[in-house]
Amino acid sequence: MSHSSLGTAEQLRDPNYTPPLAKAIPLGIQHVLAMFVSNVTPAIIVAGAAGFGFGSDAGAMGFPDMTYMIQMSMLFAGIATLLQTITLGPVGAGLPIVQGTSFAFLPIMIPLVAGKGPDALSILFTGVLLGGLFHAFLGLFIGKIRFALPPLVTGLVVTMIGLALVKVGIQYAAGGVPAMGKPEYGSLLNWSAALVVIFTTLGLKFFTRGMLSISAVLLGLIVGYIYALTVGMITVEGIARNWQFAQAFALPTPFKYGFEFSAAALIGFCLMGFVSAIETVGDVSGITKGGAGREATDAEISGATYADGFGSAIAGIFGGLPNTSFSQNVGLIAMTGVMSRHVVTIGAIFLIVCGLIPKIGAIIRTVPIEVLGGGVIVMFGMVVAAGVSMLADVDWSRRNMVIFAISLSIGLGLQLEPNAVQYLPDTLRILMTSGLLPAATIAIVLNLILPEELAAEEVSGGHAGQNK
Repeated sequence: MSHSSLGTAEQLRDPNYTPPLAKAIPLGIQHVLAMFVSNVTPAIIVAGAAGFGFGSDAGAMGFPDMTYMIQMSMLFAGIATLLQTITLGPVGAGLPIVQGTSFAFLPIMIPLVAGKGPDALSILFTGVLLGGLFHAFLGLFIGKIRFALPPLVTGLVVTMIGLALVKVGIQYAAGGVPAMGKPEYGSLLNWSAALVVIFTTLGLKFFTRGMLSISAVLLGLIVGYIYALTVGMITVEGIARNWQFAQAFALPTPFKYGFEFSAAALIGFCLMGFVSAIETVGDVSGITKGGAGREATDAEISGATYADGFGSAIAGIFGGLPNTSFSQNVGLIAMTGVMSRHVVTIGAIFLIVCGLIPKIGAIIRTVPIEVLGGGVIVMFGMVVAAGVSMLADVDWSRRNMVIFAISLSIGLGLQLEPNAVQYLPDTLRILMTSGLLPAATIAIVLNLILPEELAAEEVSGGHAGQNK
């Protein structure tokens, strides 16, 4: 698809330009394919942590709940994306920003629901609602607090998000969570399904171009799904049963799981909302630079943050998870050179339609946990890699090395050994053992209080010593 057939160079850099519909629709669906797996995976992981079943033959436990959460992931990703592209007063950037369910909140959400079944969902979604409102509030002054989050802090936070999740990917590839007591946990059959997904994804990503490369993870999961079907990990009868019992059309239910306040959930979602807001600032800047060759305006950054927060809050009301801007779609805009927000609007409408059809969620739910594990190993590894890439911009003075070392050691250490703080109050214990929040807090505080001039003196002193 050449640029000349889409419009002039000036038109392609204009967010308000609409390419011919025959070209705009495939471009919009391309955006959905690039984010689809990442968007529904958090809902599957949270539902699995709560104790709901996986696969077509996993039994009735949690079938409606997991399907509903997958459905809400699609629906409210589409609605939040529409807030960004169409805008509603000051809400929305008026740019081609694709919203989706955020991985960043998983280290907070998993401990809140782990093994507690549907009873924990009222606390979870109340936290999503209140955290989303706080996130939207940040839009009032987000530009003024960026100084507190240099690459040292943001790179550490993103790296910690990935490190907190890689264990989940390995557990899923091996067959679930060890506590589930599956005798086949870690079997060659389980790992073979995950490896089929990983190798297919890598092959498509690096040896193909265009749509095949962009949707490599999605296609890898499809190939893994077919493999699982051929080796008997799932059955056609089980898939048909899921399809049969799911509704053809359903509207979301407000406060489906009730409303229950938890201080741990509130603090966790608010702090992660802060991190997510900074991520969105980076994505907005990436879109305007890559697509239009200019810096983002204050109004665009504020509007994007409002849409982030209100999109998450609305999702929380109906049983959806927090939303954030998706970085992979920023790269897609830079690659295609099409800056049109209306193209992304088409993708958003497609997501909304999918979210209103529970049968789609029911089919996604039949993906075996081992197949999903192969996909998330790739995705979570890429999160770590993105964090390391951000850390490459850091000036590694002794000051910055100490900040990084202490933050990482305490954050990762508490996550690996949660019993070390078993006597803390429940709320504080959950926050401390997330790993991410203590690491982020320590890094932000130390970066603000340790004087920069010490790093400068260290460098000049070192040079003086070398000259003696």
